[in-house]
Amino acid sequence: MDYGESVQKVLLRKISKAEQDLLQLKLDYCRFVFGLSHRARVTANGKVWFVRSVDVQSMTYTDEGTFTKPSVSGSPENDETGQEIVTLGSDWELVTVK
Repeated sequence: MDYGESVQKVLLRKISKAEQDLLQLKLDYCRFVFGLSHRARVTANGKVWFVRSVDVQSMTYTDEGTFTKPSVSGSPENDETGQEIVTLGSDWELVTVK
């Protein structure tokens, strides 16, 4: 293995690690800024949904330097099996417990 190949492998490992770190940071941002956690409840399309997945790749920077809300997928609150998964997009509101 020559020097160029060795440097390429090191850089690829560092890029992969940075991408994983960025993904985790975006998930943390969603948790602390938007309140999204495992099994969070949101309202969208006139229904209440349990969040099943968060698409952090859908988040973009705003002019203020913050991120937009992510696109989420969820299952209806009354679906006990959790089999029906629907993409809800980013037009959702967090259900807060009072």
